[in-house]
Amino acid sequence: MEVLGRFLTDPGTSFFLFGPRGTGKTTWLESKFRGALTVDLLLPDVARSLAARPERLVGMVEGDPERNVVVVDEIQKVPALLDVVHSLMEKHRDRRFVLTGSSARKIRRAGVDLLAGRAVVSTMHPFMAAELGGRFALEGALQTGLVPVVAGSSNPARVLSAYAGLYLREEVQAEGLVRNLGDFSRFLEVMSFSHGSLLNLASVARECEVGRKAVEGYVSILEDLLLGFRLPVFTRRASRAVSVHPKFFYFDAGVYRSLRPSGPLDRREEIEGAALEGLVVQHLRAWVAYRGDKSKLHFWRTRSGVEVDAVLYGDDGFWAVEIKNTTRPDSRALAGLKAFAQDYPESKRLLLHRGKDRAMTDGILCLPCEEFLATLHPAHALDHGLTGSRAAARNGARRVDGTR
Repeated sequence: MEVLGRFLTDPGTSFFLFGPRGTGKTTWLESKFRGALTVDLLLPDVARSLAARPERLVGMVEGDPERNVVVVDEIQKVPALLDVVHSLMEKHRDRRFVLTGSSARKIRRAGVDLLAGRAVVSTMHPFMAAELGGRFALEGALQTGLVPVVAGSSNPARVLSAYAGLYLREEVQAEGLVRNLGDFSRFLEVMSFSHGSLLNLASVARECEVGRKAVEGYVSILEDLLLGFRLPVFTRRASRAVSVHPKFFYFDAGVYRSLRPSGPLDRREEIEGAALEGLVVQHLRAWVAYRGDKSKLHFWRTRSGVEVDAVLYGDDGFWAVEIKNTTRPDSRALAGLKAFAQDYPESKRLLLHRGKDRAMTDGILCLPCEEFLATLHPAHALDHGLTGSRAAARNGARRVDGTR
């Protein structure tokens, strides 16, 4: 398997590395820390041994003093090891500990704050287009997404179809996170209709035929498993009433497509529009994370329904981004951005579309979505991607890694 260079950077200290399964955490660590002492808790015998006696980790670490980096893969499998790692970090200050996880639920319950100040938190996301360079294709990304374990397979569609089942089997069912797996499976499908939309828990509960509190718990599980996230509404200095509901997104456009049922009554444009918005939002989310969370990502929506799909606010500037699944955006497509400009004239505004041509309309840059994604790079401010060439961005991108 070819290993591609990722935009995630080594923080230079002990750290947690979170990310959904298949986003390439293990492959990245293997390339960055060759020869590290690795404890793989996905191996059943290793997990059983350390779950029975967590202090065995002390003997493993102290018995191999030449290795100054210790990697504990999928720490949530044995959360009791957090206390042991904390003790080892205090005792061996010259050694680094890297803890990976695809679920924050058990770690938080076990007291992740024990390591506060001693270990930073990093996150691994699906591929960004600029990581893939010339291999990035917008149409393919909208169909099967950019999770490395999927994108790097010979049959992406088949791997993607099994992805949700992997989580259901290994995370939800094995850990006993829900009482009724059938209800949760139905919830995953119903939530696909909320992808890129306002999250109305009462409506989801009716569709799932379960209680509202159960749905609240299910959404929390999705977030803890890093499968989904809520995008908050931008409320700073609001001059008009705005929505009180966040938006919901699955973490990858392909995962959304694999869960979203379709039939004769479903409009293709509606499904692809949600996938396109999710693809852009997941890129912006990764860009923010890899730059060190210098900005926060929101959306904006008034009570009357005027909306801007993404708002970036922070040290990296103030941007309003509208995403349209059309090759020829008209004046109606600019309505949300124009309304936002009335309330926030200091913001910069951008419309992304499926066409091939750039245009400047009423002070708003209308840019092909594929070009924007291909040039979005965490080493540069957002302005750089708007003025740099697509070919230069792709040629400068290094290759990405692939598996767990």
